[in-house]
Amino acid sequence: MKCLVINLDRSADRLAHMTAQFARIGVTFERVVAVDASQHPDLVLQRQHDLYAELRLSASEIACLHSHRACWAIIARDDAPYGAVFEDDIVFSARAGALLANPGWIPADADIVKLETSFHTTVIQRERISVGHGFSVFRLRKNHIGAGGYLLSRQAARDLLHATAETNVAVDNLIFDPAFAISSGKTIYQLVPALCAQDQFVDDKLPSLLQPGREASWAASGFAGRRRPPLMARIRREAWRTARWIADFCRFRRQIVVPFDPIQAND
Repeated sequence: MKCLVINLDRSADRLAHMTAQFARIGVTFERVVAVDASQHPDLVLQRQHDLYAELRLSASEIACLHSHRACWAIIARDDAPYGAVFEDDIVFSARAGALLANPGWIPADADIVKLETSFHTTVIQRERISVGHGFSVFRLRKNHIGAGGYLLSRQAARDLLHATAETNVAVDNLIFDPAFAISSGKTIYQLVPALCAQDQFVDDKLPSLLQPGREASWAASGFAGRRRPPLMARIRREAWRTARWIADFCRFRRQIVVPFDPIQAND
């Protein structure tokens, strides 16, 4: 199974970071040159999904999509049934190498396996499948933001390429948000505990390269200055969340903040 790392030519520090991360877990990787938004100002003119009618994607977010598409193309034509995609600010757990070196643990029906955590609440099926080395997988039933680390089957890679052939979508929305048909039609698992997380959630030494572009897009769209919702709107939102929790419980689902497996090996 190939491990692909997306990296900008101008981000030598991040490549060094990933080289050290993979050396620490004893796994090799292949660098994929990222699309640099600063070199392609016309990206924002490309077609975007209708869900971004109000809040447009930034050039950096579109460049991120095209960078992931380069990885999907590699996986789609590879002989291996699965491939792994990582962004260049990932931190691995101490036991990550055991899973990345041998893909035999991946469930036979898996289209996608999310390997990371963003420490946001999501929803998983209660049924647990042990995959060894202290890890388990659960069906993912709600959007879990972030596309810093995940596995794709060959067919899923082909489907994602097809879905984005003419329309731009935020990568994590496309793969993990049920609002998109490509996500709702796939068998997606969440690895628990996660074997990786973005550095901003762990050491905070590598700032997000997408955030400045997002903030500029928010400001241009008028979202940055919007006021906090009124009290009744917040009460209705909380009531809706409670109702969703009850519904999930009845459908044998549970809310979870996916934990991160320790960086250092346990003694």
